[in-house]
Amino acid sequence: MNTKFIVNDYILIWNLLFGASVSESVHKMKQKIWDTYKLEYNAMFKDKDEILKDYKNFIPDNDIIYNILLESKEYEKIKKNVEKYRLEVMQVWDKNKKENENLIKNIVRKKLPAYTMFVVNKELNIIDYNEGNKIILGREIDKKEPLRILFEIHMTIAKNNLKRYKEEFEPFKKAIVELAILNEFGTRLSGRSCYQSGTPSLLPLKRWLYPYWLMYLGIPKEQFDEYMTRDKIVFDKEKYAYEKELKKMDIEEFIEFCIRNRRYIVREVKDKKIEEEIL
Repeated sequence: MNTKFIVNDYILIWNLLFGASVSESVHKMKQKIWDTYKLEYNAMFKDKDEILKDYKNFIPDNDIIYNILLESKEYEKIKKNVEKYRLEVMQVWDKNKKENENLIKNIVRKKLPAYTMFVVNKELNIIDYNEGNKIILGREIDKKEPLRILFEIHMTIAKNNLKRYKEEFEPFKKAIVELAILNEFGTRLSGRSCYQSGTPSLLPLKRWLYPYWLMYLGIPKEQFDEYMTRDKIVFDKEKYAYEKELKKMDIEEFIEFCIRNRRYIVREVKDKKIEEEIL
């Protein structure tokens, strides 16, 4: 998956103006521009889609506010910090390039398109997917868990490149994407089980899917005990027929298998609310 990380002045300025204020000085700058150029400020809101459509050739209808920021010392400092952040993200990405490729080849098993990542202030705390395989990225890299930024990027890409399902089936898609990226990919990257991580409301569903997930990964039945111990998820393996065809599926086919067989997969539901939501 060929992914580019770039800093684009227009995208960065747009997010500074229309995103959360990243500092007191930026807030004051935005307020000053708003007080002086209300009409121009409002008119810029539509620019985002136009910039993303063709960022190399974008020309604003009115560049007065862009020029004010481009010529300011404040913006110069901001852009310098964003460039530094971009290099930090690329370092994490490139260091794990082989594992990224293995995620696609061995876990997702589905070719995903190349992406352009528009890097903005990490203080904005956003990963914003846009049409045309473009993502606006501004998310702090956790010093204790720097790999988390990879999980968040891959989760965003996967969720927006897999088929959309009826609303009642979306929990299956979300749970399986978490199993693939946050749990299995995370486990392979970190060398320790990450299967207790994820959205709390999805954990019961992921536990029911787990035996079939192991089959999807191609884990032989005789190794199930080892994986249950590793991941702290226990089930009676003798109650499950081994579905050999699962290891030949890609992730979308697996999602569809689970949706078709949901009443059989989700057994002994004791929580009526969960039963209503997923069955």
